[in-house]
Amino acid sequence: MSRALIEIGSCNVELELRPIEPSWIIEGNPVSRSRVLSTSADGTAQTIIWHCTEGRFNWYYDIDETIMIMEGSIVLESDGMPPKRYGPGDVIFFRDGAHAKWHVEGHVKKIAFCRKTNPVMIGFLIRVVNKLKKMFASTGERRPASLMGAG
Repeated sequence: MSRALIEIGSCNVELELRPIEPSWIIEGNPVSRSRVLSTSADGTAQTIIWHCTEGRFNWYYDIDETIMIMEGSIVLESDGMPPKRYGPGDVIFFRDGAHAKWHVEGHVKKIAFCRKTNPVMIGFLIRVVNKLKKMFASTGERRPASLMGAG
């Protein structure tokens, strides 16, 4: 199956019910909905739109997740991190293994960039291969632009 190299999506899509694990709910009856907007070719990264109604709940991360709050507000707390309110435009990064207590005030809508983490050795090997590619690439060759630092 062929995939387009550029995919266009919208944050204004119909969201599907994605219930929060009942044992994680601390207070209220939060209703969670989401939709996957894109998935990487290797299946290790996704972009997701997520909406949730008012409530308090635990969240346990088994992936790296970067979020940007688009609407509404939340109060987050975690071990070693006192409660703090976040709203539209705030960006938060949760590492694989993190735990946070969420308090959704009214509602929240976020865009999430999720990535499955590789074992440390595989990550190291990928960096080595990429470094070798850069070292042996011809100087006249077209190089892709990257937001991940100077090439």
